[in-house]
Amino acid sequence: MPTNQAQNNFPFVAWLRDVAPYIHSFRGKTFVIGFAGELVQKGGLEALIQDVAMLHAMGMRIVLVHGSRPQVQEQLDLRKVTSRYGTGAMSGYRITDPAALECAKEASGELRLDIEAAFSQGLPNTPMAGSRISVISGNFIIARPVGIVDGVDFMHTGLVRKVDSESIAHSLANNKIVLMSPLGFSPTGQAFNIAYEDVATATAMAVKADKLIFLTEYNGITDIDGELIKEFSLRQLEDHISGLTLADADLKVLLQNAIRAIRSGVSRVHLLPHDRDGALLEELFTHDGISTMIAASDIEHLREANLDDVGGILQLIEPLEDEGILVARGRDVIERDITHFSVIEHDRVLFGCAALFPYSNGLGELSCLAVDPQAQESGDGERLLKRIEARAKAQGLKKIFVLTTRTEHWFLKRGFVRASVDDLPAERKELYNWERKSMVLIKNL
Repeated sequence: MPTNQAQNNFPFVAWLRDVAPYIHSFRGKTFVIGFAGELVQKGGLEALIQDVAMLHAMGMRIVLVHGSRPQVQEQLDLRKVTSRYGTGAMSGYRITDPAALECAKEASGELRLDIEAAFSQGLPNTPMAGSRISVISGNFIIARPVGIVDGVDFMHTGLVRKVDSESIAHSLANNKIVLMSPLGFSPTGQAFNIAYEDVATATAMAVKADKLIFLTEYNGITDIDGELIKEFSLRQLEDHISGLTLADADLKVLLQNAIRAIRSGVSRVHLLPHDRDGALLEELFTHDGISTMIAASDIEHLREANLDDVGGILQLIEPLEDEGILVARGRDVIERDITHFSVIEHDRVLFGCAALFPYSNGLGELSCLAVDPQAQESGDGERLLKRIEARAKAQGLKKIFVLTTRTEHWFLKRGFVRASVDDLPAERKELYNWERKSMVLIKNL
């Protein structure tokens, strides 16, 4: 078959190649995925299980934590039992009396069976064909009672005391998917109803998960204008929470759990809408994702440069200039171009920098990308690249290019393709140094 015909007939080939780096990066990583009971209520379980099965097949270690609030409410309504909730900071917590506990047990049991049945599918010509996935569930959560808060006895409502992380890790190492219900058990043999957000967060912290992903009713975090905020730092999130009202109590609980996870070493927390088909795959395998990601604290130090940063930038780039990797720039040049730079700082020390110079025809040049040798395995270079890409998009640029003599493969791994000097903007082509013979790489935004 001719190549051009193959491209027309198989458009997914380019997409699959684009997502391949994510697959390689995520293989062997641990993801804790918590989803609200509303997802099941609205018929989204089968699609979610198909997506999770795909992640599992790619080598990712998956812990699933399901919610059951609407299912518990259905059981309560059938038994004509009135639901009761706490007030104030506990307004999102159900008061679990003995009748409500029986409803919680029944709802969780039914959901567990439904989830296990969904993972057991394997009919030909379906996404689950040949999957053969084993699911492990059990008493992984040791719980304690909430107790009496503001004079209200929450009875069988519990909190996570401890997670049996060793058993979970053993199951994951044996290629199992771990399924956890919003129930925990005390050393005395009592059962407690626990918020699934608490279970997912505590589990992610205990197993040192790489990602904690929530599928909820929320479409991410929005600003005062209702615009989605794609990325939040810990400091920004704390400020955002302080501005929430009592009407946002459920969201506040969710975000507080995200903060707990980030502070305990979970590098990424994602908030995804449960009613969007394929939200999990879109978030993980697209460059910008579809919802809000709460990142580790080092992200909050990624910012635009100012004149106070000139000295730090010079310290970063001078060793690379001495090696001939970067073109030599004097202090006066850096001062003149400082508004084009973005930097990463930690404790008032610069650990990385990069610059964007716009040209005609929707092209921009990524220049002067440098990371301190002490931080070269931390991902700072990639974060700077993403920052430059975001700046380029904001300026209406369609492509960015880079000239390099030593780091071609690093850029190729991140979506750049080889080009020639003729592909450069005319004004940049005139400045091309033929003695350096720099390679030209271009990336579409």
